[in-house]
Amino acid sequence: MAESLKDRVREKLLRQIAEDGGHPSERGEGNDPRLVALDDDLAALDEALDDDPVIEHLAAKYWVP
Repeated sequence: MAESLKDRVREKLLRQIAEDGGHPSERGEGNDPRLVALDDDLAALDEALDDDPVIEHLAAKYWVP
């Protein structure tokens, strides 16, 4: 069975966070704004239902086919 779009977006976000040298929950002063944005997008994805348009938005934003 193929992964859902939501699963593929989550995988892409986690990979990007790892490549950028951070963890999704690392917050503190001086954090990289890109890591914070990735963390926020991951949180929004985790709260989204399977048919939520935010999934399509994030897929387009992060080029997930």
